[in-house]
Amino acid sequence: MALQNVMLDQLRANWGWIALRGAAAAVFGLAAFAWPGFTLVLLTIAWGAYALVDGAFALVAGFRLRDGGKPMWALILVGALGVGAGILTLLWPGMTALALLMFIAAWAIVTGIFQIVAAVRVRREIDNEWMLILSGALSVVFGVLMVLSPGAGALAVTWLIGAYAFVFGILLLILAFRLKGMNAAPAPTPGA
Repeated sequence: MALQNVMLDQLRANWGWIALRGAAAAVFGLAAFAWPGFTLVLLTIAWGAYALVDGAFALVAGFRLRDGGKPMWALILVGALGVGAGILTLLWPGMTALALLMFIAAWAIVTGIFQIVAAVRVRREIDNEWMLILSGALSVVFGVLMVLSPGAGALAVTWLIGAYAFVFGILLLILAFRLKGMNAAPAPTPGA
């Protein structure tokens, strides 16, 4: 139980990293709606930058949070995938629309699975862990929809990506501010 309290304390102490991830996702989502006429190359570059920033934030959080004295490897893997996806996307922005869709879909599915795993691990220690589970499930559903419907028009894809990023970001912001508002567990009374 003490180990889980330490992990929860670290989540509360690092709520800002979760908030930054959420803010970055929400801003990216709003930008996709504000400028739906982006060419696919511009959208690719914007998504690559977002994945790179999100991955960097996840890496920092993964190394700062501890699970049994060790870094949170699921979060580190999510961060490494995000950084890798961002770098590859920025190096080859002219990739075909289908390849980009499959790339984004795979990233969303893997990220979602790892977020669900992380939520299950802390479910007894944090209220409303369903928000993290829901954001992970949203990622998986988004990825599967992208795989099932790759021929959608660029505008529809822009809006789908924007909606996903915005909702995902809002859920992470809600989680972050709930963590911030949680009171630390009182220290046990000696002899109790």
